[in-house]
Amino acid sequence: MKRIVRLGWDVGGAHVKLAAFGQDGRLKAVRIAPCPVWKGEAELATTLRELRSEFEPGVPSAVTMTAEGADLWPDRHAGVVGTVGLLMQALAGAPLALFAGPDGFVPPERAAEHADRIASANWYATAAVLAHLLPGGILVDIGSTTADLIPFEAGRVTARGFSDAERLASNELVYTGAARTPVMALAAEAPFAGRWLPLMAELFATTADIHRLTGELTEEADLYPSADGGPKTAEASARRLLRMIGQDFAPPLLPRTKALARHLAEAQITRIGRAFDCVASAQENAPEMLVGAGVGRFMAARLAERRDLTYLDLADVLTDDPALSRQAADCAPAVAVGLLAAALDAA
Repeated sequence: MKRIVRLGWDVGGAHVKLAAFGQDGRLKAVRIAPCPVWKGEAELATTLRELRSEFEPGVPSAVTMTAEGADLWPDRHAGVVGTVGLLMQALAGAPLALFAGPDGFVPPERAAEHADRIASANWYATAAVLAHLLPGGILVDIGSTTADLIPFEAGRVTARGFSDAERLASNELVYTGAARTPVMALAAEAPFAGRWLPLMAELFATTADIHRLTGELTEEADLYPSADGGPKTAEASARRLLRMIGQDFAPPLLPRTKALARHLAEAQITRIGRAFDCVASAQENAPEMLVGAGVGRFMAARLAERRDLTYLDLADVLTDDPALSRQAADCAPAVAVGLLAAALDAA
């Protein structure tokens, strides 16, 4: 691999994503690893060290995070400080800049002072890059767990909220994703065999099972074990999904189960669409473009079509290397924070 001069990190509560940049400023590598932070600091420390070990020592890092929200920590402030401490150990003294949203980058020794801005600012990094590349629109970044809906125009991010609580209230953060969302969070009931059946309030299946049955889930989007620890096949997903309505799987039921999956996929897109309409209604100028990012951006593309908006896949924006474009869009905040740090150094 060519010499790496900068690393961009998105340290999440379920995944850690890393983007590596070369001397020419171009993206050279993207990595993603599952990391269940809620299981303890050792999980995060190990993942950080393993990802960092692939690249030469001393490379500067720019970091954004959401790991502070994991229930490992007593509160978000402690989560920011704790995550930064683990980062400093993993980076072994290499330069570290923490992204604090509109406050820009701050050094690790000021993490406590800027904790409210550092916490869960990864969405802002991606939108800030887009705001300087495009005239305006709404970024819809659908990951494995959440969906971010972020308006931008005229060189600035125009989101109404910043903290998770504010963004939930403004519909700019929706807790629904392409892989890890429990199916019971999508609807109270669903149609099957001519009846509306209630969904059980049990973690029998996730959205990974739904989108696997609709044929839209990529392998890279689903890095965690399935709800029952079983295989990730269409038949196994059908079995898990049918448990949600008290049914047992048999091969002849696969077509009906796929129809059930399509219905629930529609329910998820409808929920994201309602949030999108709310966000769009708050903008001074009606958005004409929807930019899709994240492993669930196939839903963003469908939403753009339904709202008659121009759709732009972030894979076509963050890099001109076709071998890395899909990964770059999957891990957009890691790439974005690296680009923002490079732009600051060049200024």
